[in-house]
Amino acid sequence: MNETIRELLKKHAGLQVDVDALDGGADLYAAGLSSFASVQLMLAIEERFDIEFPDSLLNRKSFQSVDAIARTVSSITDDRKVA
Repeated sequence: MNETIRELLKKHAGLQVDVDALDGGADLYAAGLSSFASVQLMLAIEERFDIEFPDSLLNRKSFQSVDAIARTVSSITDDRKVA
């Protein structure tokens, strides 16, 4: 999943650093992720993983790092399996 997230970051986040060089826990906002780009990224993630972010997860923490995004997506897909 992290590789897919990195691909989407490359395409939609407009970061000023090499996404592949970032540690999974690196702060994406410090790397240049804007609030506008995070919305574009969220839409791309929703489409790619066929999910919808609930309002409770639409926050800076959910998009803070590659690892945070992966955890967020996993929590949504896990919740969907339970429902």
